[in-house]
Amino acid sequence: MAQRQLIRTTAETPIGRMMMASDGEALTELCLEDWWWVTKNQQHDNGTPDSELEVFRITRDWLQAYFADERPSLSQAPPMNPAGTPFQHEVWQLVAEIPYGMTASYGEIAAELSERRGGGRMAAQAVGGAVKHNPITIIVPCHRVVGSGRAFGGYGGRLDIKAELLEHEGVDITRFDLLDIRPV
Repeated sequence: MAQRQLIRTTAETPIGRMMMASDGEALTELCLEDWWWVTKNQQHDNGTPDSELEVFRITRDWLQAYFADERPSLSQAPPMNPAGTPFQHEVWQLVAEIPYGMTASYGEIAAELSERRGGGRMAAQAVGGAVKHNPITIIVPCHRVVGSGRAFGGYGGRLDIKAELLEHEGVDITRFDLLDIRPV
């Protein structure tokens, strides 16, 4: 399978510089520049006129509205075409349905996915793996996925950023066991 040629650029946000990628028509990636899976070739604007594609303008507008507490909807998001397996796409669709200011546990997402598939068991760990590989953060709000009980769960963009995003949305994060999540 041939790898897609992606156009890359950046967007400045209150939580730091975000990397964006597009296949020319849809957003394929959106993450913080220091996410665990960002490679060196993803870390810089390619400097071409294509880096100002309409999809990037829509993404920047969506992010600006999000950080201005305007609660942009998924219908206002750019077209998206993230690379992933059919299972990952199913999980990401469920994550995209988590309302602003709310959270869902990996187990709750697994149960919902199981129900949508007509029954059977679904492992929360499998959901966690798919959430971890979500290439379009914030718009597909993986920061809203938490562990069960008081567990905070993980986040590819650092746990302090996850806490900041949830606080921005009005989530009371004191309900979670937050060991020292702030960076030093």
